[in-house]
Amino acid sequence: METSKMKYVFPVGLFLAFLLDGTLSSILASQMFTSNVAIESRLILLWFVMAIFYGDEKVEHIYVWAFLSGLLFDVYYTGFLGIMTIIVPFIVYLNREATQFFGKAPFIMVLLIYLIDITILTAMNYFAFSLIGQASTQFDEFVMRVLWPTLVYNIALFVILFVPVKRVFTDIS
Repeated sequence: METSKMKYVFPVGLFLAFLLDGTLSSILASQMFTSNVAIESRLILLWFVMAIFYGDEKVEHIYVWAFLSGLLFDVYYTGFLGIMTIIVPFIVYLNREATQFFGKAPFIMVLLIYLIDITILTAMNYFAFSLIGQASTQFDEFVMRVLWPTLVYNIALFVILFVPVKRVFTDIS
C-alpha cells in the first residue's frame, strides 16, 4: 500500500501556519494591535480551507487535526481552553459540507467561504470571550476595530498565498 506524501505535508504545513500566525502577529504587532485596530491572523483556517477544497481526499483525519490545532492554539496563544478547540473543528465540518455543493471551487468562491469562516470564527471568539468577561467592547466597536481589519488582512494573505498553497494540495499525491 502506497503512503501519500500528504500524510506528512499536511501536518508540517499546519504547523507552519500555526507558527506564522504568531510570528506575523509579533513582527507586525505595532501595526496590527493599536488603540484603533486589533487584527487577528487566521493562517490555520486558510490551511484548512485550502485542504478541504483542494486536497480533502488526500488529508487523513482532518477533524483530529482541527481539534488538535484548536487545542494547541487555545493553550499557546489564549490560555483559555476550549474556545478554538470547539470552533475550528466546527468550521472544518461546515466547509466539508459546503464542498458537496461547490466541489473544487474557483478562487472567488473559496475566498468568500474563507471570509465567512473568518467571520464565524472571530465572532464566536468575541461572544465566547464576552460570556467569560474577557471582552469589554460593544459589538459595533468589535466589528470596526477587529472584524473588518481582520478580514482585510486575511484577504491580502489569501490572495498572496492562494496559488502556492493550492499547488501544494493539488500537486502532491
